[in-house]
Amino acid sequence: MISQRKRLRSYLKAKGLEVPQSSGAVDYIEREEWGGPNEPDLMDRVLDRDNFNEAVRRVVANKGAPGVDGIATTQLPDFVDEHWDEIYRQLRTGKYKPSPVRRVVIPKPDGGERNLGVPTVLDRAVQQAIAQVLSPIYEEKFSESSFGFRPNRSAHQAVSKLLSDYEDGYTWAVDLDLSKYFDTLNHDMLMNALKRTIHDETLLVTIKRFLKSGFMEDGVVHDTEEGSPQGGNLSPLLANIYLHRFDELLEERGHRFVRYADDIVILVRSRKAALRVMDKSAEFLEGVMKLKVNRDKSKVAPATEIKFLGFGLYDTTPRDGERKTGIRIHEKSIIRARERVKSILRENSNWTVGQCMKALTVYIRGWLGYFSIADANPAIRELAGWARRKLRAKLWHQWKTPRNRLRKLRDICGSTFRALAPMRYARSHGSWHMSAFRPLTAILTNRYLESLGFPKMLQMYEETHSRLANRRIREVRTVV
Repeated sequence: MISQRKRLRSYLKAKGLEVPQSSGAVDYIEREEWGGPNEPDLMDRVLDRDNFNEAVRRVVANKGAPGVDGIATTQLPDFVDEHWDEIYRQLRTGKYKPSPVRRVVIPKPDGGERNLGVPTVLDRAVQQAIAQVLSPIYEEKFSESSFGFRPNRSAHQAVSKLLSDYEDGYTWAVDLDLSKYFDTLNHDMLMNALKRTIHDETLLVTIKRFLKSGFMEDGVVHDTEEGSPQGGNLSPLLANIYLHRFDELLEERGHRFVRYADDIVILVRSRKAALRVMDKSAEFLEGVMKLKVNRDKSKVAPATEIKFLGFGLYDTTPRDGERKTGIRIHEKSIIRARERVKSILRENSNWTVGQCMKALTVYIRGWLGYFSIADANPAIRELAGWARRKLRAKLWHQWKTPRNRLRKLRDICGSTFRALAPMRYARSHGSWHMSAFRPLTAILTNRYLESLGFPKMLQMYEETHSRLANRRIREVRTVV
């Protein structure tokens, strides 16, 4: 703060303005007068009441679990109104001390674990207020090939750019996997990166205290010497700032790449070039950036063989000889969808069919909303058929006894329906076997299952695919 005050006093003297006699925080000067967003007025903008109120509104809208203090998001507006003077004073003088985050461990699809940190709702509001001020500043600096956690950018845009680069002849991919990226950010390097743009010492001290706030696990507070916990409102922006140096390196060397947070794919024209880029990138990330590259998951492969944000690329030559490229749903994403559908339609669960259909519809709508950018009619049709079979198996299992099953089927199709006759031979078969039994599928038709609430997957996909495909074309023209 001393150097900052000297800097301000020198500026005021040079302008012939009165120098304020104050030993406290630096007085506010409009950004336009001081000379740009890099100058030391940012904490005033963070503490602008309209900016802070917007941060509170977003925290409340996002809901989320309480932190270590137990205060819920719904209590945040009243808490801020009641304690605003103290919150303002502590932040403005650089004395604000964040609470430790509440550590939550969630399983990853590959079998590992991901550490999440749940800050208190007040800390979330402060971080959000800071992010709202810093984000526009860094948006002007970030690479056009970076898409994660940025306004007006999406995973769909990232995958579309990957396809565009592939179609330009960059057919070999360097797929980099960073091991526990958010947990391994070097605090000193991150603060140095921030200081190259941000000169408000009070704001820098506050950000560093968030990084050093620690985490609570099993009632014990642990210090944090590295990393920025996932779950904080400021962490995504800090993660992009940290990797911006790597983005600049790739751009200086003329590489085509796509980055979504810590998911990085670099495209080159040959396998030999890909191997060289892999070695140089890993050397830079580990030696200079102090990160850890997961050598087991990182790989060099044809671009059509990698998985990026759940998607893959395809390149085919139909019988007419015209090459066709596009986006597909990766096989691993299909497997994960099946596992989720299987858990919803589990035969021995105590959920009713209505509850299952409600949960399935919510999941499928979100899943298709994400993957409808891909060309996936056969995959969606196959998934829908498999899910219908799971539902038939669940119905057959829930009906339990042969007499009850026959009565249920008679209620559906009528007593004279000829498909009822073979049912007396089906008593000893299991539910999954019976779900493919032709007489049963003739009664439990697709239309009947839809009457129970089964989502029309293929129709939902086709309705959104054309809309997203058209939007993707417009976005590629804008971004690339």
